[in-house]
Amino acid sequence: MPYIITIDGPSGSGKGTVSRLVAKALGFALLDSGALYRLVALAGLKAGVGLTDGPALARLASRLDIRFGSTNDGTEQIWLGVEDVTRAIRSEEAGNNASIVAALIPVREALLDRQRRFAQNTGLVADGRDMGTVVFPNAALKIFLVADASERALRRYKQLKEKGLPASLANLSQEIAERDRRDATRVVAPLVASADAVILDSTHLTAAEVVATVLSLAKERFE
Repeated sequence: MPYIITIDGPSGSGKGTVSRLVAKALGFALLDSGALYRLVALAGLKAGVGLTDGPALARLASRLDIRFGSTNDGTEQIWLGVEDVTRAIRSEEAGNNASIVAALIPVREALLDRQRRFAQNTGLVADGRDMGTVVFPNAALKIFLVADASERALRRYKQLKEKGLPASLANLSQEIAERDRRDATRVVAPLVASADAVILDSTHLTAAEVVATVLSLAKERFE
């Protein structure tokens, strides 16, 4: 059985950054489940499918031609077919669309097996909202990363600005509150910490400090 670390949490908690750094430090594969839902939403829009049409989106999800990679300097690259959609799926609009699509049961069912296939013999770090509760319930280490909503909005604002994307702190605060509500109240796989998860509050911690904590916990669990 591969070693699996799940890192779940709300938008802006830092789980994406932490997951990438932990995976790199351990030499594990990385599953960015949020990117999958963003890709489904983007593919749906390109195909003229409504974001609430669960059956049609599920059909798209089951046959998505996607590829994850990186440039020579380590910058992520994500392809949908022959198109580089890295920038397109990292926008705030794409995140909100993904939150809508992720509430649809047919889409979640279509992506479940695909996500589980990311597990490698060397190990896996799975980043998302239901990694520890639904996708990998038997993971050896489960982290649930939280942070104050105001801090999460500020982090997301800085992140978008660094990427040259338009951002409004006021709008981000409203959007994060709405995504939190939608993710926590959806019928299928709501955003919630599993009973055996380690809850880490990253509000006053740097990404390096959170990574160090996760690596320390991993050493305890895997040795």
